[in-house]
Amino acid sequence: MSTSFRHLGPGYRKGPVLLRGNQIPGETSDKRLLDNSESADWVHQDPWRVLRIQSEFVEGFGALAELGPAISIFGSARTKQDHPDYDLARQCAHLIVERGYAVITGGGPGVMEAGNRGADEAGGVSVGLGIELPFEQGMNEHVNLGVNFRYFFARKTMFVKYASGFIVLPGGFGTFDELFEALTLVQTHKITEFPIVLVGSDYWGGLLDWLRTTVATRGMINPADLDLFHVVDTAEEAVRIVADHADSVQAAAAQSLHDSDEEPVEG
Repeated sequence: MSTSFRHLGPGYRKGPVLLRGNQIPGETSDKRLLDNSESADWVHQDPWRVLRIQSEFVEGFGALAELGPAISIFGSARTKQDHPDYDLARQCAHLIVERGYAVITGGGPGVMEAGNRGADEAGGVSVGLGIELPFEQGMNEHVNLGVNFRYFFARKTMFVKYASGFIVLPGGFGTFDELFEALTLVQTHKITEFPIVLVGSDYWGGLLDWLRTTVATRGMINPADLDLFHVVDTAEEAVRIVADHADSVQAAAAQSLHDSDEEPVEG
């Protein structure tokens, strides 16, 4: 591993363990898990790996089970504090808290920091779901409920399970990964009642044109799949779409529970 990584950020998180300096490993847990060149000996030499994976789900569920309704904000870790996207994410988080929801981000810098900052400043619950990376920069200071993960798949489960919707600001591969996973889950009915809002038509416009004119035209997706997400340009629009939808889902669930309580018991 390049020694330049060993001096970035306040430390390297490997599950609950904090490493610094020459203690930082050359590979992440995800990379070792997904390396198909490795022999099957690890099953016998490292039986704790499966338990570590299990523990990530248990710890994540335990930490977030009583979180209450929340909305996830995604976007680039590279966004600087003086960039308009940073302020936009901060505004989104502030409005989310005003609507009675917690804010979930990846816990890192950039748009994630802005989301956590806006939630914290508004007096809401600011959640960060961190991930072990070779260039780890640590959980940002505005997170007041943080969980660190070794494995992307465990972390991504928490984003979807505990959020009532996604607000996606401009970002790179990591943002695309979260976006398209959510779209796939909605498209295949693995999750329902899940609004996805892209903020910034100037940034997302080229992608949408490609989906519409190339992907849909060639029959790779249905034209109706383009209705699985919304594109807006303001924090107010983004939060209104996600929060209004989440409010209606919660109201319907409450009504259903009320109706079931009033059903007569047959004797």
